[in-house]
Amino acid sequence: MRSVDLSAASWRKSSYSNSDGGACVEISDGFAGVVPVRDSKNLTGPALTFAADGWSAFVSAVRNGELSA
Repeated sequence: MRSVDLSAASWRKSSYSNSDGGACVEISDGFAGVVPVRDSKNLTGPALTFAADGWSAFVSAVRNGELSA
């Protein structure tokens, strides 16, 4: 995957995040073809970028209960 400059990224927490600081992710919108994802507990840590269609398929699978823990 290509390198993406995330220095100006605006991050938002997952709607599944809870208020007690559990396992949360943040994503950033507005990057053509990719979705940057990072750990909300490590704001200066690395971010992963996923192809937008792959991320969409993952989110749909989570919503539909197709993934088990």
